[in-house]
Amino acid sequence: MRHRTLAAVAAIAVSGLALAGCSSAESAPADETGDRTITVAYQKTSAFHQLDDLFQKVKPEFEAANPGVTVDLQPIESEDEYFTKLALMNGSADTAPDVIYEDTFQIRSDAAAGYLLPIDDYVAQWEDWGQFYDAAKEAGLGDDGKTYGVSMGTDTRAIYYNKDLFAAAGLPTDWQPTSWDDILDAARALKASNPDVIPLNIYGSKAAVEQTSMQGVEMLLYGTDSTLYNTDSQKWVTDSTGMKDTFGFYQDLYSEGLGTPLDLALDTTIGSRVSTELIPQGKVAMAIDGSWLPGGWIEGQSAWPEWEQTIGLAKMPTQDGGDPGFTSMSGGWTLAVGAQTDYPKTSFDFIAMALNQENSLKYDTENSQIAVRDDVATSDAYLSYNPTFAFFSDLVQYTHFRPATPDYSQISSALQQAVESVITGDATAEEATSAYDEDLTKIVSESNVEQGD
Repeated sequence: MRHRTLAAVAAIAVSGLALAGCSSAESAPADETGDRTITVAYQKTSAFHQLDDLFQKVKPEFEAANPGVTVDLQPIESEDEYFTKLALMNGSADTAPDVIYEDTFQIRSDAAAGYLLPIDDYVAQWEDWGQFYDAAKEAGLGDDGKTYGVSMGTDTRAIYYNKDLFAAAGLPTDWQPTSWDDILDAARALKASNPDVIPLNIYGSKAAVEQTSMQGVEMLLYGTDSTLYNTDSQKWVTDSTGMKDTFGFYQDLYSEGLGTPLDLALDTTIGSRVSTELIPQGKVAMAIDGSWLPGGWIEGQSAWPEWEQTIGLAKMPTQDGGDPGFTSMSGGWTLAVGAQTDYPKTSFDFIAMALNQENSLKYDTENSQIAVRDDVATSDAYLSYNPTFAFFSDLVQYTHFRPATPDYSQISSALQQAVESVITGDATAEEATSAYDEDLTKIVSESNVEQGD
């Protein structure tokens, strides 16, 4: 998954409730013959073009196989405003897409808002559906248990480290920390060995948006005995020891000068700079980041031929090495059918072609996705394309997912605000936790929070 701003979508999504009930697989027009056009809305940026490459391949193939059908590709070329622009498109039947590139964490809220069509009848008749892992199928479910999206792949997160810098600091080049203290100890050794190198990059600013929430706060928090959201009680957790310890890790890191300098950490381009500049140029020794990074080093403008010899990979340990020993975070995207489509079957058929074995292999390799089709994940073509695929796929057993609730985007912003106050020295870990708890309670109300451990 890529990490994009989730700004202000919740308020826009609420307006979509009035649109619910416009269509369903059962009530949609049955006549899907003759000339017809389906629109496909998706994200495209200079750094994320693989999906556009896939659709540019599928469009002529689908049109040739379906006479009379025109596929209108509608890329949204804005990383920060994708969700907002998509919600606005869904606000009118005239602009609502037929096929939607949908983040897994948005599935439940967008389905409830009436933006997405349940596709259970279609997947039940799709012979490829059996190739998808159960976890991938669950990622496309709404609160009602119906299927609203077909997974394109997933991702995991771990620690990248520079073996040359580790060797120079007297650290093992097959390093695997077993606790947070091991990470801090390595950072201290790296700083002592080379003061010009950033010992550890862990995102911690509002500028880094969801990278801060997922690669940062949640990677730490889910390695403690605490959680962000209690799925059993369906309540958000406040005043947890794990959150205080999470902010405490940032406090220790920055108070000792072991983190990314603030001029970089607070820069909106920090994510791309880490992957294309800081790591390849040996300016950062460790980075907690996502499984997609090597995809940019294998080919393209940011190709880095020496990366396999230079970079080591380590699992993210739990706080004190407690069970299960390691942790990770996962996201992922789906393709979904828009609820206001006049051509639900044609739209689903496009998705089925886009995510068949051949095209899933193309997308998962070129976009460094963890494959969710068995016939892709186990293929030699997939496993040999990127030597990190096996490592990152193994982390799925330790992984966690963001709460799929309509208010997550606001809560994520509150996390980013709180942790930024720690790295800038404006608040202690305790103060940041209190501020987060206060913001959280305002967002979800007192009746939807509970005291942590």
